[in-house]
Amino acid sequence: MPHLTWSAELALDHPQMDATHQEFVDLLAATEQALAGSPEAGLQAYDALVEHTVAHFGQEDRWMAATGFAPENCHGTQHAQVLQIMREVSRLAHEQQDFGPLGRVLPELAAWFRVHAQTMDASLATHLDQLGFDPATGECRRRVAADSITGCGGASCSPAAPEPTAA
Repeated sequence: MPHLTWSAELALDHPQMDATHQEFVDLLAATEQALAGSPEAGLQAYDALVEHTVAHFGQEDRWMAATGFAPENCHGTQHAQVLQIMREVSRLAHEQQDFGPLGRVLPELAAWFRVHAQTMDASLATHLDQLGFDPATGECRRRVAADSITGCGGASCSPAAPEPTAA
């Protein structure tokens, strides 16, 4: 049984994001199933998951850049960290035939994704909706704020506090 299945609790009411997220969940489940058959089959499925995730995160990162997020925002930083781990797991399996990390990372990705989708991605979807962002054209119906967003874009993740000034 997969550690994560698509459900209404993961849906964000953002059709393009939801389709991408459902694909991630399906690829994760397919990887778990393939790995149960053989390490090699699991790695092949995992490579498809990594490829999807590169495009998935790239899409969200482009949306954030187009709608006022600073390059160093925490949402994009989390994407980079997760991809770094995923690529290292792939490297270990391909170069050293070490499949242990592959088996361990899948349930961790499932747990991480559930929280990420319900927090950071939910905040991003709300932000995009508030701006009237059109994913097809990359245009906003409302003006993007002049100040860059360094947090995740949600109320629970605020920008870093300003540095104290010398007295």
